[in-house]
Amino acid sequence: MKIAPSTYYAAQHARVSPAALADAYRTNAVVDLFRANRSVYGVRKLLPAMLREGHDIGRDQVGRLMAIAGLTGAVRGTHTTTTTKRAGAASAPRHPDLIDRAWDTPTRPDQWWVADFTYVWTLAGFCYVALLTDVYSRRILGWRVTTSKTTPLVLSVLEQALFTRRRGDAQFSAAGVVHHSDAGSQYTSIAFTDALIDAGIAGSIGSVGDALDNALMESTIGLYKTELIDRHPRSWSGRAEVERETAAYVHWFNTSRLHSSIDYLCPTEYEHHYHQHTLAASVLEVA
Repeated sequence: MKIAPSTYYAAQHARVSPAALADAYRTNAVVDLFRANRSVYGVRKLLPAMLREGHDIGRDQVGRLMAIAGLTGAVRGTHTTTTTKRAGAASAPRHPDLIDRAWDTPTRPDQWWVADFTYVWTLAGFCYVALLTDVYSRRILGWRVTTSKTTPLVLSVLEQALFTRRRGDAQFSAAGVVHHSDAGSQYTSIAFTDALIDAGIAGSIGSVGDALDNALMESTIGLYKTELIDRHPRSWSGRAEVERETAAYVHWFNTSRLHSSIDYLCPTEYEHHYHQHTLAASVLEVA
């Protein structure tokens, strides 16, 4: 078939360069990872995610490819709504503050647990989401969604955390764990205090009105609100939808989300590394 010379040279001129083609493939990989991680990662998280996938890439290049694809990560806002109510003078005595903001202290899982809850507005009214996190691994061990912010909400989260650990290790004992929370009446109630005592857990409560005394839990709830609740510009239909989406988020948070505070690993991976290292050390000690 005959073609005009001008057509041939125009086609030659329009050929995609190898560099542009490589950019296209890498942009596609960035988009795939962004979507696989609930479309919340920014450059700081996408860079280690790309490196984990075997891509030889730098931070500036990830930022450039995100700009090409029009991607922006979730930006954490400020959440200052008070959900807990300070216990009155006639309530059960408060536990002392055993944490004292020393969040880098834990050297193993199940040394310190922190807990708190937040609210979510839905078309059916407010519901409340309670979370309990292991300070060492950042793993969410327990969570619950209810329409009432009474003591059973936080009690059920504690029970789920204990079940989560016992499911992974039938010999697990909570003796020696420190449970830290704010001074809300739910956490200072007699029923919750009795549950801690029964499990062998030491209670710890931070200062009233001081978010820094439960900063790690405030951070976890901030991530939850930013990456799930506030990320989607729509109204939640009710408790059932919040519960379903929270279950999916917690699974992703524990098994896939990279955390800068634990060497850009996910919580379950970080705990696995700890147990592998401990096992290897015990074998060497016996040998």
